[in-house]
Amino acid sequence: MAEVDQLVDVSKNESETGEEGNGLLLSKAGKEGGREDGSSGVQNAAAKRKHEVEEEDSPNKKQRGHGEKVATHYNTLQETGLAARSRSRIFYMRNFNNWLKSVLIGEVLYKVRQSSKELRVLDLGCGKGGDLLKWRKGSISQLVCADIAAVSVEQCQSRYDDMKKRGHHNDRIFSAEFITADCTKELLTDKLKDPEMLFDVTSCQFVYHYSFETQQQADLMLRNACERLRPGGYFIGTTPDAYELVKRLEASDSSSFGNEVFSVTFHQKGEYPLFGCQYDFNLEGVVDVPEFLVYFPLFEEMAKKYNMRLVFKKTFSEFFEEHIKNEEHRSLMQRMQALESYPSDDRNKSSLVNMEEYEHAKRQADGPNVRLPLGTLSKSEWEATSIYLVFAFEKIS
Repeated sequence: MAEVDQLVDVSKNESETGEEGNGLLLSKAGKEGGREDGSSGVQNAAAKRKHEVEEEDSPNKKQRGHGEKVATHYNTLQETGLAARSRSRIFYMRNFNNWLKSVLIGEVLYKVRQSSKELRVLDLGCGKGGDLLKWRKGSISQLVCADIAAVSVEQCQSRYDDMKKRGHHNDRIFSAEFITADCTKELLTDKLKDPEMLFDVTSCQFVYHYSFETQQQADLMLRNACERLRPGGYFIGTTPDAYELVKRLEASDSSSFGNEVFSVTFHQKGEYPLFGCQYDFNLEGVVDVPEFLVYFPLFEEMAKKYNMRLVFKKTFSEFFEEHIKNEEHRSLMQRMQALESYPSDDRNKSSLVNMEEYEHAKRQADGPNVRLPLGTLSKSEWEATSIYLVFAFEKIS
């Protein structure tokens, strides 16, 4: 893992909360040049399995089992309040991920609004409704939320109902439809109130990798995401970067890697099939469920079946570096508390967290002409969030 060593100057930006700060420290890990060690294993597997789909002895049983694991995990995941989340070891990482999604969603909604005033969105894998406020801020007209976990869908609908009740009577809040379905095995058009509905945007955040258990599941997930998009519509999302995962695995002395906030454990090392390459992912208090590698060149090729053109694919690091240059995005990052202040004014935290987690910030803080505090993530949090990438496809016809 590359050292967290980058300083991005934001001295021209003043925090709306009144806090001072002139630096955002994040890592360059995940750059194209750093992928060489991890890409060869996946590419070799791709070459050998270009037209091959591995089948299990009892695929239906296996597929049913994994889907149930995912649904059960998210159905039993306890909702926590703001106070509890603020004490989490990954509080700033989660805020950082949320900032990245906010920027992505905001930019895509702006693009599609140029050709369509009434925006319809499909939130594929909506979870408990963590993006509802983003859709409201984006002034969309209609939202369809779909997820495999029934309890999560119920909580998402409850959040939506509460949002409507709290809104001013003059507020124009989008209409919404809620669907419980395994979108890797069930066709959403069969469940929509209006099967002919066309969407402007499909959003699939931290979800698509669950579909790569089999070719059939990955294809149906793509069909659900893209088939009902209008020409010019966008399919956006976030997913783990297969290159980064394999690179770190190959650098490890075992079949796993991670740190105090996350861990990734593969079932095998050295061979990475295009479908069904399973690993167990654990993120402190949030995720503890099997996932599957998404080999992105294959993903891109499969999307062409639904007339989708890749607009961009970026690591979280690349996306951050590009968008933090924007004054509005920097201001949003501060409002969302997406970075931690260093030095911290939380005296209790210093006794609980290994201060080696902030050696990168300390080196920068000790430099000349540096205004404090700096904005950063802990080393462990950055190692966790930098395994992801962000993508956007456009429907071309």
